[in-house]
Amino acid sequence: MWDYTDKVQEHFLHPRNVGELPGANAVGEVGSLACGDALKLFLKISPDGIIEDASFQTFGCASAIASSSALTELIKGKSVEEAAKITNKDIAAYLGGLPKEKMHCSVMGEEALEAAIRNWKGLPPKEQEEEGKLVCKCFGVTDTQIRKAIRENGLTTVDEVTNFTKAGGACGDCREQIQDILDAERGTAKTFTEIKPVTRPMSNIQRMQKVMHVLDEDIRPRLAQDGGDIELVDMEGTRVVVAMRGACSSCRASQLTIKDLVEKTLREQVDPAITVVEAQS
Repeated sequence: MWDYTDKVQEHFLHPRNVGELPGANAVGEVGSLACGDALKLFLKISPDGIIEDASFQTFGCASAIASSSALTELIKGKSVEEAAKITNKDIAAYLGGLPKEKMHCSVMGEEALEAAIRNWKGLPPKEQEEEGKLVCKCFGVTDTQIRKAIRENGLTTVDEVTNFTKAGGACGDCREQIQDILDAERGTAKTFTEIKPVTRPMSNIQRMQKVMHVLDEDIRPRLAQDGGDIELVDMEGTRVVVAMRGACSSCRASQLTIKDLVEKTLREQVDPAITVVEAQS
C-alpha cells in the first residue's frame, strides 16, 4: 500500500529496543490509542547527561514502529543536549525517507523525545506551558502544534499539514482553520473576497460512477499489494459505505486505512464532502 524504503521495512520487521527499559529515569509519552497512534519512549540517562540506553513501546502502523526504532538508535550514546537537536527530519532521513502521508510518525518520535527530556529535567509536559487553541478535535491537534510543524518543515498546503500532524485527516471540518493558519504563517492571508467560479453540482449517479472508478483504478490496487481488498456496499449522497476484504478485514488499522487512504483519496479525486464509513458486520 505504501512505498517503504528497505530500511523502513527492516526496522518494522526487526525493530530495535522494544519494550520497557529497566532502570529508565526518563519517560516521554505522546499520542493516544483513540487517535490511532501512541508512543512511549524510555531513556536511561547517566548523571553526566549521556543517554546510555533507550527503548520504546508503540501502537501504530509500520512507519510508527520504524520511526520509533530508528529514534532509539539515533539517540543512544548521545548527550541530552545533542539528542535534543534531533528532529523528525533526522528520523525520516535515517530511514531513507517516509511516504509523505506518514511523516506524522517521525513527528511523533520527535515529540516523544522532547517529552522524555523534559521529564528527566523535572519540567512539566510542554502542553501545560503551551496550551494553544484546539483546531483538530478528531486528533487533538492545537494551533501551536500546527504552527510548529509549518515552521520546522516549510509546509505550504493543508494536505502537507495533515501528513505531518494528522490534523484534518478525519472529518475535515478543521481544514479551513488550518488554511487560515497557513496563510498567517506564510504571509498570504487574504484581504479580499475570493470570487469562485460557479460550477454545476455533481449528480448522485455521476458521483457514484466516479467513486467506483477511483476504487477500482486507484485504491483497490494499492490494497492488493498487502493482500487486501475493498467493496462498495452502499452510497447515499456523499456518504460512502465500504467493506474491507482480504487481509484488510482483520487488520487492526482498518479504520486508519479507511480514513487515511480511502476517504482522503475519494475527497481528492471525487468530492471533498465525502465521508467513508465501514459497513457493520
